[in-house]
Amino acid sequence: MQRSIRPLLPQFPIRRVRLRPLAMLVPLVAGLTCAIPADAAPPLPAGGQFVAGSGAIGGTDQSLTINQTSTRGVITWNSFSIGGGRQVTFNNGTGATLNRVTGGDASVILGQLNATGSVYLVNPQGVLVGPGGVVATGGRFVASALDIGNDAFMQGGPLTLSGGGDGMVINLGKIGSSGGDVFLVSRTAAVNGGSISAPQGTAEIAAGNQVLLQDASGGQQVFVQAGSGGTAMNGGMIQAAQASLQAADGNVYALAGNNTAIRATGTATRDGHVWLVADQGAVHANGAIAATNADGGGGTVETRANTLDVAGANVQARTWKLGAPTFTVDQANADSLARSLSNGTSVDVEASGGDLTVGGNVQWNGNASLTLGAAHGVSVGPGAAIGNTGNGNLTLRADAGGIDNGGSVTNRGTIDWSKSGGIVSALYDMNGSYAPGTLLTNSGWTAAPYSGVVTQITAYKLVNTLADLSGVSKDLAGIYALGKDIDASATAYPNFFTAIGATQTPFTGQFDGFGHTIDKLATVANVNDDRYGMFGVIGASGVVRNLNLTNASTGDYSSGAFGLLAGQNNGLVTYVNTTGGVGQNGFGGAGAGGLVGMNNGTIERSSSTADVGYQIPAGGLVGVNNGTIAQSFATGATQAGTHGETGGLVAFNNGLITQSYATGSVGGFGGGGLVFVNGTNGVINESFAVGQVGGGGPPGDPEGGIAAYNQGAIHNNVYWNKDTTIRTSAAGSNSGTVPPDSNGLSTAQMSNASNYLDWNIPSGGVWAMPAGATHPVLQWQQAQP
Repeated sequence: MQRSIRPLLPQFPIRRVRLRPLAMLVPLVAGLTCAIPADAAPPLPAGGQFVAGSGAIGGTDQSLTINQTSTRGVITWNSFSIGGGRQVTFNNGTGATLNRVTGGDASVILGQLNATGSVYLVNPQGVLVGPGGVVATGGRFVASALDIGNDAFMQGGPLTLSGGGDGMVINLGKIGSSGGDVFLVSRTAAVNGGSISAPQGTAEIAAGNQVLLQDASGGQQVFVQAGSGGTAMNGGMIQAAQASLQAADGNVYALAGNNTAIRATGTATRDGHVWLVADQGAVHANGAIAATNADGGGGTVETRANTLDVAGANVQARTWKLGAPTFTVDQANADSLARSLSNGTSVDVEASGGDLTVGGNVQWNGNASLTLGAAHGVSVGPGAAIGNTGNGNLTLRADAGGIDNGGSVTNRGTIDWSKSGGIVSALYDMNGSYAPGTLLTNSGWTAAPYSGVVTQITAYKLVNTLADLSGVSKDLAGIYALGKDIDASATAYPNFFTAIGATQTPFTGQFDGFGHTIDKLATVANVNDDRYGMFGVIGASGVVRNLNLTNASTGDYSSGAFGLLAGQNNGLVTYVNTTGGVGQNGFGGAGAGGLVGMNNGTIERSSSTADVGYQIPAGGLVGVNNGTIAQSFATGATQAGTHGETGGLVAFNNGLITQSYATGSVGGFGGGGLVFVNGTNGVINESFAVGQVGGGGPPGDPEGGIAAYNQGAIHNNVYWNKDTTIRTSAAGSNSGTVPPDSNGLSTAQMSNASNYLDWNIPSGGVWAMPAGATHPVLQWQQAQP
């Protein structure tokens, strides 16, 4: 009697599932066990012959052995089932065997299937691993109702699964791969109701008309390329390095009882990751889903679909990403989000096609963060509340695509951070609006060190384009955030970007890049002003943070203050990085730096790789420092002509430089590895320099490993590389205090952490010494992507 598994496919509704977790699976299991009793399965596979590759097939009435002598092989079978108590063994080394069933019966495995390598079982009528069935392979195990081409398989590259039949692929037993992956693929339904173990690989369940299977060490390996309206379901246990359920335009069900149904544990080469994807269909997640990395750190769970039902989900991971065209956080979904957040899982929800609405209460304890984003608007409804007790953050992001669509953030409920040490950020389009609603803050809140955050709850206007960036000048006290990276190549000569703010009208607001980049920004000063940069002048209350400027430049003018970020900073700059070129033709200016021309405020945890200078006071990071520079560095070259005054980090220092360094070469006549002049009020602490200093000027021009001229204090915990700077003393000319010449270290000594007085490398301090490094780096550098 011919048997196909297809007629047993239940007609699952796409509505929200509120049944007991395994209720969806019960009809399927019952139908299968009634339709295919244990004694109905043929005892062993029959009619097998190699059609590609080579090997031998033999055995008894209890067992069958396939000894494959080629690395890869293809066998056709009239039938491939294993009765209870029977066993099939593939001795295929570390190779792979494709088994194609040409008869009319589904494959039913009630006994044992063992393999040293990989086994592919293709049967258009379907594959069932029964409740007592066991599959154990050393390599990959693939069960598919879609076909695989012989030639492609024998070549060993990516495989396209298509054609075949409509049979279901179902596991009610145990499938394990000790060294590879487990894939269940069907057009109609691919289901795990038993257990799957793939500790070194991925476990993936896919439903579609065409499926791509490829090798990937760090991500998904199965991709549904054409949908079939089919179902991918897990109602059992999956334990693997990574796991994925996909059904492009069908339904994905992740159902569980009291135990964790899907657990991705990662390996040394891949993070723990769970994908539940049905971009044009529905994902139903109910029960526990966990993702951890091999080192115990949290992994990632992604649920992405046209329709999301996650009311019963309980996620334990570092991050849970949810994506759908629209999404409503009603109370059932809110409970799921809050439950996962309280597990320590940060949750990122995005409505990719429209609006996101919060109608329920999301309240959690702990440090996990919640992001609610939407292609258009985000709203918190009347009576709804979002609150945290702990140090969790909340981000409400409208216009997530950064397309200037007028997206707004509207709070008609309550945002309660009165018992939280975290922050709340609301980001809305420049053409949109912000309605704050009821906001409760913590009177004892303080900003995290070096964050540059001013208030616990902050609303930002989004800057998505060059036009938006120019618009900042219309409200110099406003609060702004980059919504995405910006290509500013249109500002090339003669269409320079006019600096934001000037000497008489500085920028006094906040600008947060949120880690985004502005590329190829070329700037000039405001009319009747001489401060050149993205910002002309940052005022005393102004803050610029978390921004990257790449391939930037300033206009070529003979005088003024030049910096890629700002001509002059009187406020706070933190976590800003720049590349490009500054003041290459300037002469007699107020100072030029890769980041800021003149600093009267604070610069911290910032850097520049820009080349700076020519005939003006030139510093790799800052031209003239009258304020504080902390935990910052410069790697670009500083150049000077006959009138040049150059320092690797700063030209003239009249303030504090601490825990900073410079590695760029210092050219011209006279110069210092870190500063040109350390003035009478200048202090340099816990810093170093390694770039070559001078070497081309006439005799008598002062040159020092740290400073050309020192009139202030250079502390004894300041060092320079005497081999690369080619300088044996800290200062070429000294009337202040300097460290001894012994602080000039060789390259070998610079790479030894024990040679740095009180620097506390590497545990708990500011500095780190990476393996193979020739000098220390700042800890925050290593933390950046």
